[in-house]
Amino acid sequence: MAALPSAPVEKVIVTYKSRTAEATSNTAAKSDAAAKGAETGEKLAFERRLASGAALVDLGAQATKQDVTEVMAAFRADPEVASVEPDIRAYAMAVTPNDTEYAKQWDLFEPTGGMNVPGAWDKTTGSGVTVAVIDTGYAAHSDLSGNTVSGYDFISSSADARDGNGRDADPTDEGDWNATDGECGTGSRASNSSWHGTHVAGTIAATTHNAKGVAGVAYGAKVQHVRVLGKCGGSSSDIADAITWASGGSVPGIAANPNPAKIINMSLGGASSTCPTVYKNAIDGAVARGTTVVVAAGNSNANASGFTPANCANVINVASTSREGNRSYYSNYGTIIDVSAPGGETRRSTDTPGTVTTPENGILSTLNSGTTTQSLENYKPYQGTSMAAPHIAGLAALLESAKPTLTPAEIESAIKANARPLPGTCSGGCGAGIADAAKTVNAVTGSPSTGTSFSNATNVTISDNTTVTSSISVTGITGNAPAALKVDVDIKHTWRGDLVVDLVAPDGTAYRLKNSSSSDSADNVLATYTVDASAETAAGVWKLQVRDVASGDTGYIDSWGLTF
Repeated sequence: MAALPSAPVEKVIVTYKSRTAEATSNTAAKSDAAAKGAETGEKLAFERRLASGAALVDLGAQATKQDVTEVMAAFRADPEVASVEPDIRAYAMAVTPNDTEYAKQWDLFEPTGGMNVPGAWDKTTGSGVTVAVIDTGYAAHSDLSGNTVSGYDFISSSADARDGNGRDADPTDEGDWNATDGECGTGSRASNSSWHGTHVAGTIAATTHNAKGVAGVAYGAKVQHVRVLGKCGGSSSDIADAITWASGGSVPGIAANPNPAKIINMSLGGASSTCPTVYKNAIDGAVARGTTVVVAAGNSNANASGFTPANCANVINVASTSREGNRSYYSNYGTIIDVSAPGGETRRSTDTPGTVTTPENGILSTLNSGTTTQSLENYKPYQGTSMAAPHIAGLAALLESAKPTLTPAEIESAIKANARPLPGTCSGGCGAGIADAAKTVNAVTGSPSTGTSFSNATNVTISDNTTVTSSISVTGITGNAPAALKVDVDIKHTWRGDLVVDLVAPDGTAYRLKNSSSSDSADNVLATYTVDASAETAAGVWKLQVRDVASGDTGYIDSWGLTF
């Protein structure tokens, strides 16, 4: 853990005894500060009265430790003073995780495609919340073991479970490999074990600040593995029972869940034009018990309405986005998508299926190296809406922890209301946009982002095939800009895909906020971007630069702003 800064003490807090003049009169407190200053040789000044009634006394910026000691001794020696203490500084505890692979987790922190997770950790880490991962089960991993509670194996077929006894209280992942093509139905292919549930769980709640591996979105939460997927997938009857049990409901012949989950993640699905009744009843029951249900939209580059449980009501249906902020090439889409989250792309859409050509653009998480049965633990990048959903499940856990009175509907509404538009493209519908963890947590806790803001509301016309700028002069901010500089953009323009938007720092460095896209026909750019501007001097003239790359649609910069 990093040591806290050693900041000089510049002020002291003096509490006077009741019924003394200094306790109620600012004039008397000013006089006493001046007297103590004369006594100690310091230039003391009464600054203001605190809500508690105490007096805040300024020692000046040049006070040494010895000066502070002498001033406090003078106040303590006064029989009319009840107490005196230094006005110490506090610091945000959400330090950058020291997990060795954290720098590769662009999905958590990068301003373009990331989900702005670190900004939420000052308020909540998911403590006290259990998240059920209804999936393939658990492959033992030291980066997860500390955050794992007892789960259950709901696979009723012993052959599919590969554990010889069907349902039991051991959710160990026995592997979901297939030895031959066609083994699991027409068109199925031979494959190694995926350890899918362990990867999903790591995104939600991998142990963090342990100088190892990756960080979880809700690393203070607990994961409960509920095994439903084995050889050749899993049945809707088993999955429905798992939903009921995980949320604290009763399943015949199964002992009650000792740790009912407030969040369920289901990174699974199958083709169906409607939501099966067995899913509907289980999901509705879970939500009625206060459990938020998060579901992956599917990876078929098709309308999510044809896949279940994504097409069930009362779930948060999650599409996948890429590191560039586009809809991932494989992600399902449609009007039933609720929100998007990083799911990554370990290859380009034109690359050979099954290859991994861009691992740095995938979602890195906990895994196992075994090809069939479990072997050594490891970490690998995956892509999929299966990877997007646990980002939202983790965010739901952060919200549940921060404000336990929230209902599943309120959690869904908050996530959607505080999402930002995709900086890239989405054909077919990506819901409310990419979820923003910090903004959502701040919204539900009543803690809006703080900082000094600057804005420019003077309209600037954007003509076809032109580049225009709008300037903001930043003054009064010393040092460099923050690593999470907020850029609020309001551009009125038909066919926003024509526009390329950059933030230009005082030294001329450009930070890309939005790329152009010939397929993005929506109107207007209304978004808040987060830029790592820590290499830039804060003071100076910043510019919003907008380039129109096509003809036929025009508009104007309505307003924009910076929050430091």
